[in-house]
Amino acid sequence: MEPGETVRRGVKKSPGQWPEFDSSTDDFKNVLIIGAGISGVGAAYRLQEMAPDLSYAILEGRERPGGTWDLFRYPGIRSDSDIFTFSFPHTPWQGDTLLAHGEDIRQYIVDTVESNGIDEHTHFSTSVTSANWDSSTDLWTVETLSNGVPRTYRSRFVFLCTGYYDYSGGYTPDLPGMDEFTGQVVHPQQWPEDLDHSGKKVVVIGSGATAITLVPSLAAEAASVTMLQRSPTYIASLPMTDPFTTLTQRVLPDSVAHRALRWRNALLMVGSYQLCRRAPKTARRVFRTMTKAQLPRGYDVDKHFNPTYDPWDQRLCVVPDGDLFKAIRSGRATVVTDRIDRLTADGILLESGDEIAADIIVTATGLKLQAFGGIELSLDGQRVEVHDKFVYKGHMLEDVPNVAWSIGYTNASWTLKADMTAQAVAKLLLHMRSHGYTHAIPDRGGKPVQSRPVVDLASGYVTRSLGELPKSGTERPWSVRQNYILDRIDARFDDLTESMTFGWTVPTKVAGPERADIRTA
Repeated sequence: MEPGETVRRGVKKSPGQWPEFDSSTDDFKNVLIIGAGISGVGAAYRLQEMAPDLSYAILEGRERPGGTWDLFRYPGIRSDSDIFTFSFPHTPWQGDTLLAHGEDIRQYIVDTVESNGIDEHTHFSTSVTSANWDSSTDLWTVETLSNGVPRTYRSRFVFLCTGYYDYSGGYTPDLPGMDEFTGQVVHPQQWPEDLDHSGKKVVVIGSGATAITLVPSLAAEAASVTMLQRSPTYIASLPMTDPFTTLTQRVLPDSVAHRALRWRNALLMVGSYQLCRRAPKTARRVFRTMTKAQLPRGYDVDKHFNPTYDPWDQRLCVVPDGDLFKAIRSGRATVVTDRIDRLTADGILLESGDEIAADIIVTATGLKLQAFGGIELSLDGQRVEVHDKFVYKGHMLEDVPNVAWSIGYTNASWTLKADMTAQAVAKLLLHMRSHGYTHAIPDRGGKPVQSRPVVDLASGYVTRSLGELPKSGTERPWSVRQNYILDRIDARFDDLTESMTFGWTVPTKVAGPERADIRTA
């Protein structure tokens, strides 16, 4: 503000007006989007579409767009959700395979960025370290390192599209004897570009989506591949193509076919999830029967592929055309269910006394959860304790003004939820601007809310780090729900004013010291 300028609260402006700032400069934008992955790119698209007069910028710590799909480069990386629900609803996926390869998804994101001019708004190699809300101006001050050089941005609204895991490194358990092992230990999140596994004995520790993707991919060239797991995971085989997809794409225009396939697959996901949760014994039998049919005769299905937990207590894994089972049938891959005693010079000694020889050990042992990309949020200099806050409508935080967080589904494609969040944020911004509001604060009003984890899975990588994330309630608008259909209905009839406190600040030139009259709408 200029000398002699102050901020007054409670003085309503004319509809459609916000205090004027020079949005043509790089240091101020109406909206700052943090992250240029699939969530951030989708958020930018919806802002351009629904609120084109609002200035925005994307701050991305990496050198390219893509987020997860630019970070992970391990062999065989692909989506484990069908690509028609995982891709953007506004940009039809070109191709008829249901599960897409990582490099194709990365290129799809890049093409979306370039074709919509989003790259012109993106600042790459810009890592956000902190963001502080100034209640006297209703502005965020965002501190960054741009190519290692400190730089400050200001914005009216911050949209965190940072996912929920730490990009700097995945989770690797403390493995006794690590110093004794003479081979190479790698984590999929930091896969060396020059790693040559051909003719090598490889052990993949883990049984989640990353492990079951790696095993058949590595088995094509490795001397042997062993998937070492403590306990089994539910794995479903999904055909890479199906007649309905092929026919739909052949007879309908691209946009119509994409919409039809997106809805068909979303409904199938919701339906299968509900079946698993409502009839877990039936679902367990179905999975066991399907798995047994794809394994060699006499294979110990119950030991290696029959989990002790119910379906969807942990995320269901998917393999394209049963490639994992094909690798097992061919003898190129094996599964061992046991616990690690320690690493030896030549491999892994198990608690059973057996030893697995290894040249390369891959620790596909999960992610480290992290809220907001590790960005420190503060309000008037006071740090926000994220783990103490409830999530509002699945994308904002109680008592924290003008911040949204994009987090996808755990039981369906991430993008289904991320796109709804992007549209909800755009609607909120339009509502604020049309009324002259400069802040929107989710407010429980002291109402008690029973809490539950925001990521409702029993997977190890989730339970290890729940304290890093905010909380979900058990009733709306404070609950994070894993139901696309119900969320779509809520979004259609959403009341933007529900449990929300709006207010405004108006810069006016006055004589004397600065003052602020604290009032809200």
